[in-house]
Amino acid sequence: MDRRTIARELTMQALCQLDVQGSEAESTLRRFFNENTDDPMVLQLAEKWTHGAWEKMQACDDLIASAAVRWKLSRLSHVDRAILRMAVHQLRYCSDDIPCKVVINEAIEIAKKFSTEQSPRFVNGVLDAVLHHLNQDAVETSSKKEEGQ
Repeated sequence: MDRRTIARELTMQALCQLDVQGSEAESTLRRFFNENTDDPMVLQLAEKWTHGAWEKMQACDDLIASAAVRWKLSRLSHVDRAILRMAVHQLRYCSDDIPCKVVINEAIEIAKKFSTEQSPRFVNGVLDAVLHHLNQDAVETSSKKEEGQ
């Protein structure tokens, strides 16, 4: 399995722990990662993505909520919420490092592996809508900059 895929799976699991236990779980994350990988790159990515998504959780949740029109975030399973938070964080804050298609495809594959039969389609739909929203924001920001010149 690809090292980034392993890091994403660990990130999703860590975000589930944080979702259930709250910030108290942060103190156990290093041990969790170390128990599940001895690869320094995987460890570094999992920690970076987990902490980044957790720190930017509200911004990620706002994007998810606006994309999942008929779903309340609180109704989603912990797994689906964690997958979406991780992917939205990567789409919004790591897009220079990771192609958007890769982020979405990896999220779908994690949903297939860890969630329900309907989850991959749901995750795909929400992330497509988030990506569309982010692209629209980028175009509007670019247009405003051009107008201001």
